[in-house]
Amino acid sequence: MSTNKPGAATAPSAQPASLRGIVSGERFLGHDALSRNAAKAASALHDVGVWQGDTVALLLRNDFAFFEASLAASQLGALTVPLNWHMTADEIAYVLDDCEAKVIIAHSDCLTEAVLAVCEGREVIAVATPPEIQAAYKLTKEKVRINGPIPEWYNWIAQFPEWQEQSRVVPSPMFYTSGTTGMPKGVKRKTVSPEVAARVAVRTGAAFFGASSDGISSIMTGPLYHSAPNAYGMRVIREGGLLVLQPRFNAAELLTLIDRYQISHLHMVPTMFTRLLNLPEQQRLAFDGSSLLHVAHGAAPCPPDVKAAMINWWGKVIVEYYAMTETGIIATCNSEEWLAHKGTVGRAAQGISISILDQDGQECEPGTSGEICIQSETTAFVSYHRAEAKTEQLRRGNYLATGDIGYLDEDGFLFISDRLSDMVISGGVNIYPAEIEKVLVNHPAVRDCAVFGVEDQEFGERLVAAIDVGLDTVSAPLPDHAEFNEYLRKHLAAYKVPREYVLQRTLPREDSGKIKKRLLRNAYLAGELTCLSASQSSQ
Repeated sequence: MSTNKPGAATAPSAQPASLRGIVSGERFLGHDALSRNAAKAASALHDVGVWQGDTVALLLRNDFAFFEASLAASQLGALTVPLNWHMTADEIAYVLDDCEAKVIIAHSDCLTEAVLAVCEGREVIAVATPPEIQAAYKLTKEKVRINGPIPEWYNWIAQFPEWQEQSRVVPSPMFYTSGTTGMPKGVKRKTVSPEVAARVAVRTGAAFFGASSDGISSIMTGPLYHSAPNAYGMRVIREGGLLVLQPRFNAAELLTLIDRYQISHLHMVPTMFTRLLNLPEQQRLAFDGSSLLHVAHGAAPCPPDVKAAMINWWGKVIVEYYAMTETGIIATCNSEEWLAHKGTVGRAAQGISISILDQDGQECEPGTSGEICIQSETTAFVSYHRAEAKTEQLRRGNYLATGDIGYLDEDGFLFISDRLSDMVISGGVNIYPAEIEKVLVNHPAVRDCAVFGVEDQEFGERLVAAIDVGLDTVSAPLPDHAEFNEYLRKHLAAYKVPREYVLQRTLPREDSGKIKKRLLRNAYLAGELTCLSASQSSQ
């Protein structure tokens, strides 16, 4: 099979013990070839004016080129800014201007006319969208065609010799927040001493990989434009491991790949657990999984019944971590700790101090909820790019505010209630939607759900629940409003029961599995979602 990529080869059908590098679909790129391509790319980037402190934007799906470009930029001491390819052209334009990107490297299907228009004045390099990504996203030949005089990545870097130098300063990638409360903010981590960097690496490695990251094999299930998958994937590659790329998460395919390549480590999010558990019993029983040693998960709260079911199925290899883009790993817990403190996200990681602060900035007693704030040797080095005022809003004295609400128990285990920005104030009472979602998702008719607040003349805000009922046909019976109310009132106080319910056959999500609440709320306010009325009965 011709790959049209220097050093790439056809991926083996099973994993030899010595297989190390990147697998994507039927393609394989070994570490030596990856290093050569990255070194050539560094020379190519330097030729168009990229040097230490400059910015290279990556509008790429999970592919070889993402790693080649990231490693190339690091050799030059340049900063990479991974872009969420779901963004509109206007959103991309804002980030490109804010980070002052000199170069944008993008998959050909992402380079629409609108995106090309906002890239004017910057060097644009196209990466031919590979066949496995085309298939996963049902992209036509027209969609992936490179239009105009835009250099193609592999043809471009092939013209240059391998870069021989290595920058003394290797900046971390700059990730932009989702911008749910305003324009996206670039999270910038200033350079720390090598000693501090080493301690941070140990903390991250322990959460992601356990006792050792030597000889690991993993599957990249989440998009590399997110900070955690990015850090995880780059660590596997830098450690000389095997990384199998899933262009798009597929639960059944994941099980097949784990057994085929004897995968030892995984990075996942709770929605993936739910989709795995929803597979037909025959598929789950056929899965061996004995190669798994460490399955890290984070990014969102995991319903206790889902996590318990996964531990029962896969064993005590599941490790939870709590982190934020601004700070990295905050807390972790293994399966045994979680089973003893169900619902926790763990205890403070080594070198991290956690405080729960009330609205007056006073420390809360164990069991009392407040804003989760953290301190470590790196917190003083975190800032938002070109947004000093927003950086100051992040700080609580010597602590950084996570924006999450939660509490510590008597043993120091952290429990998260919700995002501060998602909190709903109804009738003067603080309500945390995540608490409602954890109960509602256990209703037999609910595959997943999202609870959010909308303006209400009487109460200030009222609760709306969007429910993924997974209906296969339009004529399928619908659960009714009263049924959901009755179910929730068995578990929650009456004021926490939503006033309205929206039944959806699917909920808008990021590729990571996170539900896009902002889109749901906007659709509701625009009258695009139909609610079940309080008197509506099953149809």
